[in-house]
Amino acid sequence: MKARTHTLIAAALVLGIASGPAVAHAAPAPVSAGVVAPIVSTPPNAAALERAIAGLGPENKYATAALVRVGGTSGSWRGSSGVADVRTGRDAVEQGRFRAGSVTKTFTSAVVLQLAAEGAVDLNRPVQEYLPGLLPETFKPVTVRQLLNYTSGIRPADSPADTFEDAYAHRFDLDDPHALIANAVVKGPEFDPGTRQHYLNIDYTILGVLIEKVTGTSYEEALTTRIFKPLGLRHTSLPSRTQTRIPGPHNRGYQGVTRADGTRELVDVTEWGSSREWAAGDLISTTADLERFTVALFGGRVVPKAQLEEMFTVPDVLDFESGQHAVQTAGMKEFVLPDGTVVYGKTGARHGYSTAIGGSRDLSRTLVYSVNSTDAKGRDLNAVTLGIVMAAFAK
Repeated sequence: MKARTHTLIAAALVLGIASGPAVAHAAPAPVSAGVVAPIVSTPPNAAALERAIAGLGPENKYATAALVRVGGTSGSWRGSSGVADVRTGRDAVEQGRFRAGSVTKTFTSAVVLQLAAEGAVDLNRPVQEYLPGLLPETFKPVTVRQLLNYTSGIRPADSPADTFEDAYAHRFDLDDPHALIANAVVKGPEFDPGTRQHYLNIDYTILGVLIEKVTGTSYEEALTTRIFKPLGLRHTSLPSRTQTRIPGPHNRGYQGVTRADGTRELVDVTEWGSSREWAAGDLISTTADLERFTVALFGGRVVPKAQLEEMFTVPDVLDFESGQHAVQTAGMKEFVLPDGTVVYGKTGARHGYSTAIGGSRDLSRTLVYSVNSTDAKGRDLNAVTLGIVMAAFAK
C-alpha cells in the first residue's frame, strides 16, 4: 500500500510545494551565547521516513502496517502505511488503537515516581516494608528503586509459553499478579539486589501491587486519575482481566508462521488476553496519545523534575544476560544511536504489535510508532522498526 503522509515543518522554514511530501532542509540558526543548541536541529527527513514504511502489507516479510509520528521543536511528520485487515486489504487506520506492550512500564514508573514526590513512597525503602510477606526471608531488602530499574534480583515467574504455538494456545488464560509473584519468589533470588540488571516483567508486577497498596485503589484507577485524565488521553485504556478485544478502531495484528510445507501463514493475533502482563504490559493506546504523554513526561509535566531524573539514570551495574553495561532506567531505556546521539524511550511488544515512544531529552525530536510486526516477540531485529528509528533521528 502507498504510504499516506503529512509533513508539518516548523513555521520558520520555507516549505516547497511538490507532488509528494515536502521536507525542508536548512542550516541550523546561529546559537547565541549561553544558549544550548538542540540535539536535533534539522526537520524530519520525509523521504527517508516515507521509504521506511513503504510496501507494508500481507506480502511484506516484517509487517502488515505502521503508524508513525515524529515530532519535536525541529518539526513534525505523520505517516501510515499498510493494511488494517489482510482479508479485505483496507488501508491502515491512522488513528487506530493498539496494544502498547511494555510501554506500560513507563506509565507504571511515572505513577510510582509521583508517589515518591508526594512522600507516599520512599525509593530507598525496601518493598518488604510496604508489602509485608511478599518476599520470603531468603531475599535481602529490595528497594523500590531497584524494582524500578530492574536490579531487584527477583526471578521471573514460570511461563506456559516457550513458543508462539504455546502462547497462542494459552492466549486467553487468566493470571493473578499475586500468584505470579508467589511463583517467582519461591525460587529464591537470582542475584543480590543492586548488583546486576535483568529486564523482567516481575518487577513491574510488584510495582502494580505496590501502587494499589499505597493509593488504596486499583492500579487501573490510579493510572486513569493520575495520567490518562489529566493529559486528556481519551483513547488510552487498561483492559479488564477478561477483556480480549481492542476497543475502538484498530489495525489487526498478525504472526507469521511457517507451515509444514514451507509456505507462510499469517495468524490473526488481535484478540488476546493481557492479565499476565498487567502493570508491565497491558496498555492500549494510539500514537497521538502516546506522543502527548511523551512530550508531557519529558517536559516535567507528569513527574516532578527531581524524580524524573530516575527515568534518565542508568544504574552503574552490568546486564545479567549480556555482561555489558546496563541500559535500562526507571521505566525507560538509554539508546545510543550510531552517530553517538543519546535518546531515551521505551519499546513494547505484544504478538502482532511493536510499539515505541521516546526522543531526545531536550524534546527537539520525538518518535512514536506502532508497527504491526509479524514476529513482534521475536529476538531478531525488525527491519521496519529499525528503519523508522534511523529515519526519524537522521540529521
